[in-house]
Amino acid sequence: MSLDHATAEFLRLLEAQGGRPMHELTPEEARAVGGELNALCGKGPDVARVEEVSIPAEDGASFPARVLVPFGTPRGVIVYYHGGGWVLGTIDEFDTLGRELATRTNCTVVLVGYRLAPEHRYPAAARDAYSALLWTASALPDLPIVVAGDSAGGNLSAVVTQRARDEGGPAIALQVLVYPVTDCDLDNASYRDPGNQLLLDRDSMVWFWDHYAPDPAQRANPDVSPLRAKDLSGLPPAVVLTAEHDVLREEGEAYAERLREAGVPVEFRRFTGQMHIFFTLVNVLPGSADGLAMVAGAVERRLG
Repeated sequence: MSLDHATAEFLRLLEAQGGRPMHELTPEEARAVGGELNALCGKGPDVARVEEVSIPAEDGASFPARVLVPFGTPRGVIVYYHGGGWVLGTIDEFDTLGRELATRTNCTVVLVGYRLAPEHRYPAAARDAYSALLWTASALPDLPIVVAGDSAGGNLSAVVTQRARDEGGPAIALQVLVYPVTDCDLDNASYRDPGNQLLLDRDSMVWFWDHYAPDPAQRANPDVSPLRAKDLSGLPPAVVLTAEHDVLREEGEAYAERLREAGVPVEFRRFTGQMHIFFTLVNVLPGSADGLAMVAGAVERRLG
């Protein structure tokens, strides 16, 4: 199936504005472009309360997080790890998405500002993600926890669920993986498909990997490529969303299948006609509303 009309038109508008490919930019230049894209989403819905916090990291440093508290009594807390290839993304850029999640799920949302590469390479992001989970469990002990994230944030969500299982960490009620990075294989069918070379293409992913984990030997570690973990049993139920036209589609779907094979309940959907980042382009692409509806429904069924 071809891209839906809204996505195709969106890409035409971006192409008309010109600009160099992602892999030709410096991290600073790429971050500026990412910020412009997220700014298109506009302002999210009001929430009852917003708190800015600082979370201690494992190495003695710290990183920021934003707590979005919905109106009424929260049914749970979503620890959200944003996408951006471990290189891009800020709390401010994902504020609209966080507010939508808080409103649609009636959950408190913790937006995690984990440290970015190349200034902080692997394993900084993975360790910060787990520190954020521990902080949330301590700060909001009465709320069931959902971990969620898109792209590199989906990678971090999968990583923290495996670590929590292995180390007897906080109980996780649900993991939500939105077109997650799960493997370091850059030559599978999704990567080779010319129809998937859109906003995120193979060259961009090479660029992201080289900034985050430049040592090829590290990339096979399960806390970098969670698909390569030997055992996925005992992990929390999962919701997995993939996009039809996405270089990450095959590895996301492979992870969903391996979870099923390990006995983990999985709710899965491939969003036809969609490309990478459709989920986070709130108020821009109609596919985002469909993705949010799926996630909200899954959270309600699990926590309701």
